[in-house]
Amino acid sequence: MSDDTSLSLADALHEWAQGQEDRLAYATVDHERAARTGFPEVIFCPGKSDRQIAEIAKSLSERAPVVMATRATASAFDAVRARLPGAVFHEDARIIAWERVPLERVGAVAVVSAGTSDGPVAAEAGVALDIMGNHVTRINDVGVAGLHRVLAHREVLTQQHAIVAVAGMDGALPSVIAGLIDRPVIATPTSVGYGASFGGLAALLAMLNACATGVSVVNIDNGFGAACVASRINHAVVAR
Repeated sequence: MSDDTSLSLADALHEWAQGQEDRLAYATVDHERAARTGFPEVIFCPGKSDRQIAEIAKSLSERAPVVMATRATASAFDAVRARLPGAVFHEDARIIAWERVPLERVGAVAVVSAGTSDGPVAAEAGVALDIMGNHVTRINDVGVAGLHRVLAHREVLTQQHAIVAVAGMDGALPSVIAGLIDRPVIATPTSVGYGASFGGLAALLAMLNACATGVSVVNIDNGFGAACVASRINHAVVAR
């Protein structure tokens, strides 16, 4: 690119098309994701073979300080570790992480889960947030069946820049939290519940219809997506 700061639309599109990518036979690895969005490309493991996951991870590691793979299995981890010996497997969160240069942990984000059964989704959110460079507080098993449990953590919640609230069943926890404090709440429905929960659809609809203000909602069981939203909020606050 020339030193001239002005570009025609055609030239700009050409420069964009020359982006830093590795074109594998089955994947296009985006090495510019961190520059655009603040964090490198993340590998979604389902539908990929262990070999493909390992090769994508290796490609990412050549330019990124950290590599993360979500919804991973133990066999996928073995394949990645063979290529990246420093990789670790967070089994409860189903996340593979490799950190050549760990990101500085900043700010404050809480991950709050309603029940023990919501743990895997909360773990995915918590581990992802940590790897993305956030100070994370975990508050477990404080569902509204015992309202005093979440009230006991109100002071800690008021100190956070964002809160990920994970719940199945009736999905009430995010609305309760948002009615108590002035912090953004990322509601994360889980597929936990009895028959009429419809695999988390009841919790999702309850969260979308939350009476309290300041609630945003991600998809069912999407702890990683909730982490991405909370991380951007947290980093935006820290950067002010």
